[in-house]
Amino acid sequence: MSKIARKHRKPEFRALPTDVKGLEEKRAALIEEMGDMVNKAEAETRALSEDENKRFGELKNEINNIDTTLKAIEEARALENKTPAKDKKKEQRSIDEENFLKFIRGEERALNIADNGGIIPVSIANRIIETVKELSPIYKMVEVYNVGGDLVFPVYDETQSSIKAVYVDDLTELTEGTGKFKTVKLTNHIVGCLAKVSKSLMNRSDFDLLSYVIRKVAQAIAEFLEKELIKGTEDKMDGIESTTNVITTESAGKITADDLIEVQMAIPEVYQKDAAWIMNKKAFKSLRKLKTTDGEYLLTKDLTNGFGWMLLNKPVYITESADEVATGNKPLFYGDYKGLALKLAQNVEIQVLIEKFATQHAIGVVGYIEVDSKVIDHQKIVALEIQ
Repeated sequence: MSKIARKHRKPEFRALPTDVKGLEEKRAALIEEMGDMVNKAEAETRALSEDENKRFGELKNEINNIDTTLKAIEEARALENKTPAKDKKKEQRSIDEENFLKFIRGEERALNIADNGGIIPVSIANRIIETVKELSPIYKMVEVYNVGGDLVFPVYDETQSSIKAVYVDDLTELTEGTGKFKTVKLTNHIVGCLAKVSKSLMNRSDFDLLSYVIRKVAQAIAEFLEKELIKGTEDKMDGIESTTNVITTESAGKITADDLIEVQMAIPEVYQKDAAWIMNKKAFKSLRKLKTTDGEYLLTKDLTNGFGWMLLNKPVYITESADEVATGNKPLFYGDYKGLALKLAQNVEIQVLIEKFATQHAIGVVGYIEVDSKVIDHQKIVALEIQ
């Protein structure tokens, strides 16, 4: 082999001996044999014979070799434990992804499967959730709690508060006031989504099956969460539409510049820093035409955020989930959306349906999440209702 070839040859690592106990037992037996040899010569009041001296030296060398081997094993394992955590994490992620691909191809032993499905590895679940963030702007803005059990928030009830500061004279009693707390509880609502994958695609070596499945499952979850975090569903999740902080338009059936100012001023200054607008596409279209008294459009391009938009110096997000501009509807929202709490269990459960779509030459991948949401601070979010 040439020097160049030897230089670029990857090192091969062999498994270290794991029977350390066996080596230690052999070492003890050798020491015992040496001791017996010395004790016998001492009992007979004589020196070791030539053969005994030779055997003694052999035993000593063998013990030294065992000691060297045990030390090498100890040092090698110490170095193995010092492997950078980043590399170990990367290696584990690669194993998880390989097992996950085997799983969705129908090899159930690839994951720990329960009767009701399989809990996929954290790295895969994280990729699904990260993709959901990319697809749903509001998901990135609400307060997310990745917990599995019920979540209870103590919330101060402003409507029941009678605590006030007043002027008092010397030696005059203060009238006591009371403040009350109420609780907001987030439970578990199971949500499922289904993605079908063609077996022809699965069998192609140039097809990124993992990314396809992650994208499909994440897209279904994102579309669901986008709607629920805006509109909500009775007795299930609550959206920002459930805020009690509501401004009604001055005119029937339309939004004016004065309405927008009223909405923005309904949020306390302390919450304005991270505030943003969320609105229906048709509401956005009508606002595009609004101008100031100087003839400048209220909506302006946000050059710092790609091709986004700004309204009254705050970013604008468009969603199809919000209502259209019509009497009684709420097509526009403003505020810091961390006033809405979203509880989303980090574990994403996956089931593979092989037989169900066999006649379509496809398999089904079903994803389940446990989720709930509630407005926990109504001061942070305001809705505009059309008169």
